[in-house]
Amino acid sequence: MKVILLEDVKNVGKKGALINAKDGYANNFLFPKKLAIEATPANLKKLENAKRKQEEKEAEIFEEAKKLEEELMKVAIVIKTKAGENGKLFGSITTKEIAEQLEEKSGISIDKRKFELDDTIKSVGEYSVRIKLHPKVVAKIQVIVTEK
Repeated sequence: MKVILLEDVKNVGKKGALINAKDGYANNFLFPKKLAIEATPANLKKLENAKRKQEEKEAEIFEEAKKLEEELMKVAIVIKTKAGENGKLFGSITTKEIAEQLEEKSGISIDKRKFELDDTIKSVGEYSVRIKLHPKVVAKIQVIVTEK
């Protein structure tokens, strides 16, 4: 019997997959637990429409990420902090501080977990920080650390 999975089922398939399941397995396990529906022409058409809507939504999110990337490329953040001899900082600059400064300077709010630092920022200077906006879009901003 052909069924469409409504949820991910371990060792069977992912959500939205069209699979061949044995009649007993489908009738006694998948259907009662609402894990699958029968693959009728109407249900296949619904699945197709849902997939198309999901793809459109993902394309829209991708476009928004591209626009945000263009805005971020123009931004340079200056962080003033206490430093000792030879430009060594007391502590380090964290992604939280960078995110707060970005929101303060440009009004763009981005979660601190999306920032990627190569190494911790422990001295005065210029740094390039990557921001993962989307699996396919990574923006870079310039962070300038100066002494107070």
